[in-house]
Amino acid sequence: MKRRSETTRSTAQKQSNKQESAKQEFPIEIESSLDKNIESIKQMLGDPQDLVIRELTVGANNIKGAMVYISGLIDKELVNNNILKTIQMNLKHFDTDPLDNICQEVIAITDINKVTTLDKVSYAILSGSTAFYLEGYTTVLVMGAAGGESRSIEEPPSEALLRGPREGFVEKIDTNMALVRRDIRDPNLRFKTYEVGRRSKQKVVVCYVDGIVDPALVEEINRRLKSIDTDYAMDSGQIEQWIEDSFLSPFPQMNDTERPDRVSTSLLAGKVAILVEGTPFAIVAPTTIADALSSMEDYNHRWLTGTIIRFLRYLSAFIAMFLPSLYIALVSYHPEMLPTHLVFSIAASREGVPFPSVVEALAMAITFELLHEAGVRLPKLIGSTIGIVGGLVIGEAAVSAGVVSPIMVIITALTAIASFTTPQYSVALAFRTIRFVFMIAAAVFGLYGIILVYIMVNIHLVNLKSFGVPYSVPFGPVFFKDWKDMVIRAPIMMLTRRPAYMKTNDEKSKDKDVHSS
Repeated sequence: MKRRSETTRSTAQKQSNKQESAKQEFPIEIESSLDKNIESIKQMLGDPQDLVIRELTVGANNIKGAMVYISGLIDKELVNNNILKTIQMNLKHFDTDPLDNICQEVIAITDINKVTTLDKVSYAILSGSTAFYLEGYTTVLVMGAAGGESRSIEEPPSEALLRGPREGFVEKIDTNMALVRRDIRDPNLRFKTYEVGRRSKQKVVVCYVDGIVDPALVEEINRRLKSIDTDYAMDSGQIEQWIEDSFLSPFPQMNDTERPDRVSTSLLAGKVAILVEGTPFAIVAPTTIADALSSMEDYNHRWLTGTIIRFLRYLSAFIAMFLPSLYIALVSYHPEMLPTHLVFSIAASREGVPFPSVVEALAMAITFELLHEAGVRLPKLIGSTIGIVGGLVIGEAAVSAGVVSPIMVIITALTAIASFTTPQYSVALAFRTIRFVFMIAAAVFGLYGIILVYIMVNIHLVNLKSFGVPYSVPFGPVFFKDWKDMVIRAPIMMLTRRPAYMKTNDEKSKDKDVHSS
């Protein structure tokens, strides 16, 4: 009986799959009966409360018609003034073909199309368009009237700059495309649109500058986007995980940004940007480890200041990864490598601490991560306060109780400060993750463990690729021409060529303002 029920269930599932595939192959055609068409759209959408059906009569023969839309997805003023009002003002002037007259002479909207299947009508309505049915016609007018509430353009909170544009991407993809066009007024700027999600059908736009970008890069990104198989991608981060080269790597193989200027600069450097409907974060590919440690602000200040700040970021990256593990290795295994006075000072501060250095370091590191996550999740007004006050109170209390040493609190604070200097948050997360691996290796093997893990990380970075570009450039393979822009920040008049590792069609930048991002 059990085997028979399983067979029946599998047979029913196969039949339903066949029916679904048949529906996809043979879409439902629009009928000539207005009542049947309205009933069909109601049935397909589940007759929701926000589905508006405005019936009216058109022409000298009083032909029945109906406007159908979702109330929260349309611009009501546009629908009332440019569609409904204009049709009502010309009700009796349509003699021969009312549908063509409405389409060509009445509707004051540029985005208007004719569709003949129910699935296209439902998709248009769910995308914010207004559908116009007419009795006796198997064609439906679909008019672009998307609107509704949306967030205004503001300064991106995740990438604040002291000097630079204050505009950031929003959740509407059309607005984001317009922001990129404002920066790049080049007729070769291309936007290629895809739909991602079997049920959400989100718009995903691939941006690049034709004539600069390598065509093989665009083709590879398009191929990977077409392979995405999911119901709904709620953020560009999920798109990034679908199309990245290695999902096992802790390092992100694409840059995420809310800044239109960063996207525009990357496009002019021969890279490709991906915009996703419903999220203010764009992703830029390919990327390298040097891109993760550069900021747009480096180019808005003088070259000497930008170079020093960039060197500080490289130093901070090493501090964020190595400082706790070096403390564990030197205190536990190699105290002879420290100056004598420093060894006595550390020994005096650790007097009475009941835990070994590795437990002490791991406890403080985990406590800091907890405080950081709490500060992120709490409301903005109290999040920063909790992070600062919580760190001071817990650190002071731990030292007073003799649980940790004062120098461990100093090391944890320096590590935390160094972690926040990385411009790319996703890369900072990778550094924070690798930090624990270094700490465990230092606790087991001392400095030898740190060196071993460091070699393994470098091997991983050299083998890691981002859409065919080695993640470790310009260090390995070496591109000395790119050092003046990716390692140091040379004077702006010297940055006249696009990155050599991108293999762009137009290598020289005539505007002398293109740099890798």
